Amino acid sequence: MSSMSQRQVTRRRVFYIPGYDPIHPRRYRELYRKEGAAQAAVSGYDLVLRPKTGGGAYGWQVEGRFDGAAVTTDVEVLIWSDIVRDSMSNSIPATYLQLVQTAWVYVASGALWRLMRLRKGPVIAALYPVVFLLVQLVLAGLAGWAVVRLAGVEIAQMGLTGQGLGIGLALISALAGLGLGWAVLRWFRARDGRFFAYYLMHDYAFSARWDGANPPALEARMAAFGDAIAAALQGPVDEVLVVGHSSGAHLAVSVLADLIRAGRVPAAGPALAFLSLGQVVPMMSFLPAAHRLRGDLQFLSESDAVTWVDVTAPGDGCAFALCDPVAVSGVAREGKRWPLVLSAAFSQTLSPARWRALRWRFFRLHFQYLCAFDRPGDYDYFAITAGPLTLSARYHGRAPSKSRIDKAVSGHRSVRA
Repeated sequence: MSSMSQRQVTRRRVFYIPGYDPIHPRRYRELYRKEGAAQAAVSGYDLVLRPKTGGGAYGWQVEGRFDGAAVTTDVEVLIWSDIVRDSMSNSIPATYLQLVQTAWVYVASGALWRLMRLRKGPVIAALYPVVFLLVQLVLAGLAGWAVVRLAGVEIAQMGLTGQGLGIGLALISALAGLGLGWAVLRWFRARDGRFFAYYLMHDYAFSARWDGANPPALEARMAAFGDAIAAALQGPVDEVLVVGHSSGAHLAVSVLADLIRAGRVPAAGPALAFLSLGQVVPMMSFLPAAHRLRGDLQFLSESDAVTWVDVTAPGDGCAFALCDPVAVSGVAREGKRWPLVLSAAFSQTLSPARWRALRWRFFRLHFQYLCAFDRPGDYDYFAITAGPLTLSARYHGRAPSKSRIDKAVSGHRSVRA
């Protein structure tokens, strides 16, 4: 551990890589502003947000004061929401085709059965859109069938069965049934902001479409992310912190692995740190063609150029909580150093009243890592991103969570040479 990573921070660059999210990144600024103020009030420090300075597509500046120590942090959101939007089909039939293709990839590759040996929560979350979309299809079919059935009874009662008029009425009822069934599907689609079935289906389909590989457009964007981080490592800052949330975690793994391999992390430069939050790495790394990701996991886990802390929580049903992403992917070797796997322990770091209020809001809990805790432990997103300690110094000597899962589970363990 270098002295660079132990020194106090006065200036920091943070690069936040979101998960599979089609929404404009301003939501992350507002979340940081609101939740940062709440955490500051609980923990007794000060945070002031200011407009972004310098380059980059979107971000903000944070002025933090912790026990008299002043820290300036520039936060930049590394945007790939346009790629997400392009991958999300607006067609109902296309979404059902994605359902079939995605289910086949996970079942035929054996990944689904192996994922079920880890945590039930994210597997249930993965099955939820499949089941709920099929329920919608059944309800639509029943609605259409009911129209045809009622019409058939009426035609029979009028004695028109088999007659020209009766056949015409039967055809009209069939068209009406199809129309009603389609209307039911459209009704559910229009309200997916409440159900998230289409959204989650698109998310899993994005991973499965290339069997765990990255599409060319995403690889190009990841290269641009790497350029931005490399430029920051040449700047007058004390720490460059990369935060990868949800599926943004596995993007960050590959971006950082590329940077270090290419010699773009200066030995005498700022401390380089990686904070993965609510990661879903096994959903990708367990797939047959995830050779790049598995190789990057293996490489990054052995690097002394970065500090990697992985934070999840059993209360987050959308993440592979306390699953060491390197170990469970079957690529851990003797030289493995990272990640340090820690629990955010929602049931302990949130008060009983707050925990009860959030317990069944699964999607909201998946973002709790970016929010305030009213009984904070040693995980504090705002102290990490805007406070005076490097990530390395903050968790120096910290033991990993005892309940972590670090056994090799993936059936596909090949890595890119």
